[in-house]
Amino acid sequence: MIVLDLDDTLLTDDHKISDENKEMIFKAQELGVYVVLASGRPTSAMTGFAKELKLDFYNSYMLSYNGAVITDLKENEILFEQTLTKEQIHELYDYSLKSKTHIITYLNDEIVSETNSEYIDVEKHITGLEHNKVPSFKAAVKTNAVKCILLEEPSYLKTVEDDLKLAMPHLSVSMSKPFFLEVAQNGIDKAHSLKILAEKLDIHQSEIIAVGNAGNDLTMIEYAGLGVWVENVTPELRDKGDLIVASNNNHGVAEVIKNYILN
Repeated sequence: MIVLDLDDTLLTDDHKISDENKEMIFKAQELGVYVVLASGRPTSAMTGFAKELKLDFYNSYMLSYNGAVITDLKENEILFEQTLTKEQIHELYDYSLKSKTHIITYLNDEIVSETNSEYIDVEKHITGLEHNKVPSFKAAVKTNAVKCILLEEPSYLKTVEDDLKLAMPHLSVSMSKPFFLEVAQNGIDKAHSLKILAEKLDIHQSEIIAVGNAGNDLTMIEYAGLGVWVENVTPELRDKGDLIVASNNNHGVAEVIKNYILN
């Protein structure tokens, strides 16, 4: 199995899959290797890429919302889902006020927030989801939701990350972009869901390659038999993988498949 983060890893900076990456992914699948997409993105913002790579045809799977959801692409059904409670989301909203950060969550395939921000605009652009700006975040969030993101300027948000991990050790906190601080239910991350999927498919840890670039990829990089960073990896993570390949814009995923699967 090869597990691929999307943004800044498989996708180029203009959010496309290069022909070089695509060609190698098809070759891997023809050999019977599962290609699994693992992203912080909502499920609906990953499906187009999965279809482009014919993952449904090859009976594969997708880990969305940083592993909070596992989708069987052939059957188009959810195998696993773990949400934040309404109370936890409200608690995070209170924390966002205190920490002076923006907060979003996802309801009915929409981005929900009480504020506007250039960083929320980035998430809108990446996911293609509608932004529902509401008068009251707490009033809008009446049910569980899969995850929240706190958003702010990167150097400041890094200090918030450290504080939030101390303030709410019962939640899973990781950085997916320098201005996106992702929060999911306790224990939820890409490695957790990857382990569930690998056990279902009877694939050993040593038979898994994971490729990523950011903090929310670290657990799967450490879990996989071969953990690979693309060249544009967050600098402080460079020594936490087994290997560094070419950047997302220079077909690093194709390099991994060519050297470690086809050869």
